[in-house]
Amino acid sequence: MGELLHEFTSEVGDEDGHVYSARAMGRQRKGATVWEGWLEFSPRGGGGMVRKSPVETTQPNRDALVYWASGLEPVYLEGALERAITSRSEPRPRSK
Repeated sequence: MGELLHEFTSEVGDEDGHVYSARAMGRQRKGATVWEGWLEFSPRGGGGMVRKSPVETTQPNRDALVYWASGLEPVYLEGALERAITSRSEPRPRSK
Protein backbone atom coordinates (compact mmCIF):
# COMPACT_ATOMS: atom_id res chain seq x y z
CA MET A 1 0.00 0.00 0.00
CA GLY A 2 1.35 3.38 -0.89
CA GLU A 3 0.43 6.97 -0.34
CA LEU A 4 -0.86 9.40 -2.91
CA LEU A 5 1.82 11.87 -3.97
CA HIS A 6 0.32 13.63 -6.99
CA GLU A 7 -2.81 13.50 -9.15
CA PHE A 8 -2.32 14.48 -12.77
CA THR A 9 -4.80 16.76 -14.51
CA SER A 10 -4.23 15.36 -17.99
CA GLU A 11 -5.70 12.02 -18.94
CA VAL A 12 -3.81 9.38 -20.88
CA GLY A 13 -5.05 6.86 -23.45
CA ASP A 14 -3.94 3.39 -24.44
CA GLU A 15 -3.66 1.90 -27.93
CA ASP A 16 -7.25 0.62 -27.76
CA GLY A 17 -8.70 4.06 -27.06
CA HIS A 18 -9.37 3.57 -23.33
CA VAL A 19 -8.80 6.72 -21.29
CA TYR A 20 -7.28 6.76 -17.80
CA SER A 21 -6.63 9.24 -15.04
CA ALA A 22 -3.16 8.96 -13.51
CA ARG A 23 -1.72 9.43 -10.07
CA ALA A 24 1.72 9.03 -8.58
CA MET A 25 2.06 6.79 -5.57
CA GLY A 26 4.96 6.09 -3.25
CA ARG A 27 6.20 4.39 -0.11
CA GLN A 28 9.30 4.00 1.94
CA ARG A 29 10.98 0.65 1.44
CA LYS A 30 10.90 -1.57 4.49
CA GLY A 31 14.13 -1.38 6.43
CA ALA A 32 15.55 1.33 4.20
CA THR A 33 15.61 5.08 3.97
CA VAL A 34 14.88 4.95 0.23
CA TRP A 35 11.47 5.80 -1.17
CA GLU A 36 10.06 4.17 -4.31
CA GLY A 37 7.47 5.61 -6.66
CA TRP A 38 5.11 4.19 -9.27
CA LEU A 39 2.08 5.30 -11.24
CA GLU A 40 -1.49 4.07 -11.08
CA PHE A 41 -4.03 4.46 -13.87
CA SER A 42 -7.79 4.37 -13.25
CA PRO A 43 -10.23 3.97 -16.15
CA ARG A 44 -12.28 7.09 -16.82
CA GLY A 45 -15.84 6.75 -15.61
CA GLY A 46 -15.03 4.32 -12.81
CA GLY A 47 -15.27 0.58 -12.91
CA GLY A 48 -12.63 -1.52 -14.57
CA MET A 49 -9.24 -2.31 -13.16
CA VAL A 50 -6.61 0.06 -11.87
CA ARG A 51 -3.32 -0.50 -13.72
CA LYS A 52 -0.13 -0.13 -11.69
CA SER A 53 3.27 0.46 -13.26
CA PRO A 54 6.38 -1.23 -11.95
CA VAL A 55 8.52 0.96 -9.69
CA GLU A 56 9.46 3.95 -11.84
CA THR A 57 11.99 5.61 -9.52
CA THR A 58 13.70 5.48 -6.18
CA GLN A 59 14.47 8.67 -4.29
CA PRO A 60 16.26 9.43 -1.01
CA ASN A 61 13.17 10.85 0.71
CA ARG A 62 9.47 11.62 0.28
CA ASP A 63 10.03 15.25 -0.73
CA ALA A 64 12.31 14.16 -3.58
CA LEU A 65 9.68 11.65 -4.70
CA VAL A 66 6.97 14.34 -4.75
CA TYR A 67 9.31 16.59 -6.75
CA TRP A 68 9.91 13.77 -9.27
CA ALA A 69 6.16 13.19 -9.67
CA SER A 70 5.39 16.88 -10.11
CA GLY A 71 7.69 17.10 -13.13
CA LEU A 72 6.30 14.20 -15.16
CA GLU A 73 5.01 15.13 -18.62
CA PRO A 74 2.11 13.48 -20.49
CA VAL A 75 4.51 11.57 -22.77
CA TYR A 76 6.07 9.94 -19.70
CA LEU A 77 2.62 8.97 -18.46
CA GLU A 78 1.87 7.34 -21.83
CA GLY A 79 4.98 5.17 -21.51
CA ALA A 80 4.21 4.31 -17.91
CA LEU A 81 0.67 3.27 -18.86
CA GLU A 82 2.10 0.93 -21.49
CA ARG A 83 4.46 -0.52 -18.86
CA ALA A 84 1.53 -0.94 -16.48
CA ILE A 85 -0.52 -2.76 -19.12
CA THR A 86 2.30 -5.07 -20.15
CA SER A 87 3.59 -5.64 -16.62
CA ARG A 88 3.33 -9.17 -15.32
CA SER A 89 1.80 -7.87 -12.11
CA GLU A 90 -1.90 -8.46 -11.85
CA PRO A 91 -4.16 -5.41 -11.96
CA ARG A 92 -6.06 -4.82 -8.75
CA PRO A 93 -9.65 -3.70 -8.24
CA ARG A 94 -10.11 0.04 -7.95
CA SER A 95 -10.24 1.27 -4.37
CA LYS A 96 -12.63 4.07 -3.47
